[in-house]
Amino acid sequence: MPGNESKLFVVMRIFYHIRIGIATGFFILVKNRGKASFILWKISKFVRRIPSPQWRGTPFPGFPPYRYRKFCHFIGSHLDIGGRNCYAEKKDTEVSPMKKAKGKSTRPEARAWWRKNRLSCLILAAAVVLFFAVRAAAVSREPSQSRGEDYAEYERGVITDVLADNTETDEVSDGGYRGEQLLLATVRTGQYKGETMQVSNFVGPLYGQPLHVGQSAVLLISTYADGTHTATVYEYNRAVGLAVIVGLFLLATVLVGGKVGAKSLVALAVTLVCLFWILIPLLMKGASTLLTVFLVCAYITVVTMVILGGVCRKTVCAALGTVAGTALALLFGLLSQSLLRIDGLRLTDVEPLLQLRQTGTPLGLRGLLVAGVVISALGAVMDVAMSISSALTEVHTVAPDRDGRALFRSGMNIGRDMVGTMTNTLILAFLGSGLSFIIYLYSLGLDPRQLISSPYMATEVISGIASSIGVILAVPLTALITSLILVKDKKPKAPCGSKPEDKKLPKEVQ
Repeated sequence: MPGNESKLFVVMRIFYHIRIGIATGFFILVKNRGKASFILWKISKFVRRIPSPQWRGTPFPGFPPYRYRKFCHFIGSHLDIGGRNCYAEKKDTEVSPMKKAKGKSTRPEARAWWRKNRLSCLILAAAVVLFFAVRAAAVSREPSQSRGEDYAEYERGVITDVLADNTETDEVSDGGYRGEQLLLATVRTGQYKGETMQVSNFVGPLYGQPLHVGQSAVLLISTYADGTHTATVYEYNRAVGLAVIVGLFLLATVLVGGKVGAKSLVALAVTLVCLFWILIPLLMKGASTLLTVFLVCAYITVVTMVILGGVCRKTVCAALGTVAGTALALLFGLLSQSLLRIDGLRLTDVEPLLQLRQTGTPLGLRGLLVAGVVISALGAVMDVAMSISSALTEVHTVAPDRDGRALFRSGMNIGRDMVGTMTNTLILAFLGSGLSFIIYLYSLGLDPRQLISSPYMATEVISGIASSIGVILAVPLTALITSLILVKDKKPKAPCGSKPEDKKLPKEVQ
């Protein structure tokens, strides 16, 4: 029927133009043209089987046919398909990408990759299973409580008008603001989405800030049993700014670090997920603080090393050195805590946690000080251990005849240069985090004996020095472990991710 033929013609032309659009996208976005052409050939296979020669090369209405055919040939030629679907006369002379791809099967490469990385995949799979098992045990099984008669919600809103503003600059707070604003805000999320509310914004040196028309804010909307509701400004909405900052961080990491940078982001994501989804729920359920923190840190170490370098001698040595250094940092923290007669109850933010225990939460507080030391030292210890292990593996690859003592001395020579800068980094990190409190103590003009005996000073000393001890002792431990493992291999292979090269050893490792 003529009507059916016209409909079929329209459908075929739509398929044809969709294929050309996909080709354009692949031409712009895909670097591997051979793979792109293979995929496009598969997509257009069905279209080419339709027995209708009229639609080939037919442009959209209003588009010159010769320009369209020229454009199709340009796209096709750059995708190595020769434009054979745009020029019907060339279809018999062109070789399809499918036939080209048959000679380049990726099955041997896939099998080789699996033989090389199967152990890493199995370890990561086991780690995933263990994660979900522990997560299921950590999550509370108690039924969720129903919403009461009065409840509050945090929703996003946009300021549409400023009705009153009596905020003024507070010179005492170094240019901060103090006062109150009466605003009109349109709710963008939640059950009151689209509604314009009158909200109050309380501004002080330690909380809040003046808002202007067009700015986004987080609104605290309180709903009462009688159906009425009120709203106040909780804070300026920082979600967009945080997303931009995180996006720039991710972009810089990938651009500079390449594939290794992308792997490091995956490892960082694993670390954050383990801390927030495993560690904190377990501590909230009353698990042993120090034991739980140490096991979670060991888990993070193993998974991170496998993601970054796979399973090989280098990563095994680095993981063992990291776990050993972290264990020594924990032991030194316990020793310091016992000598100074101080524990987690003297932390500055422990008061809300005491109130939390009054509600029945079995959170262990005395081990929080040393637990914080272990977590803060983990990254630095991991860095030092991986650097020494990688350097010694390279040395052993170039000079396999060196004995264990020579490798250990080389590791110590490498680690000595790292200890100074890394220790300085840790101490400065702790001093920087407590800068405001240090300035406050200095302003009081305390007697040296009073300052030394202060529990806050003791806490900072334990945090900084115990973490540094973990880094310092990780150097000989990693050097010893690596030398013992490498010396057994008389015919070493290339280190993970590198190729052996004939080069002279640097003087500092000879």
